[in-house]
Amino acid sequence: MIKKYESKITEIGADVEMFVEEHMLVIFNETVPDALKSFGVIHEKAELFGQVEAGDILEINGARYNILFVGEKVNETLREIGHCTIAFNGERDAQLPGTMCVEKKELPPLAVNGDIRIVKA
Repeated sequence: MIKKYESKITEIGADVEMFVEEHMLVIFNETVPDALKSFGVIHEKAELFGQVEAGDILEINGARYNILFVGEKVNETLREIGHCTIAFNGERDAQLPGTMCVEKKELPPLAVNGDIRIVKA
């Protein structure tokens, strides 16, 4: 496996549950303004080692998801501020350019010090 992105969760915003109910997670690295932290899964700033593509694997706290779609802004925002919206919907397209779609499965357990990883299988 080739590691493309790896970080540790440092904070889980108070409003994250609202997004979980919609089968989505919004992630940001620690540079995000405080006003946005409440709805984000905040993680350590990390380097993006390679372009994220459909066919890669997203791992959150050991739960694995096939990446089905990567919006045109995902790599840019992931590199700059560790941000993207992850939709656990099984779709192969999204209206918003910062959205990554993964297979439709139960969302991963979230915990501070948990891992977020993207790898090429």
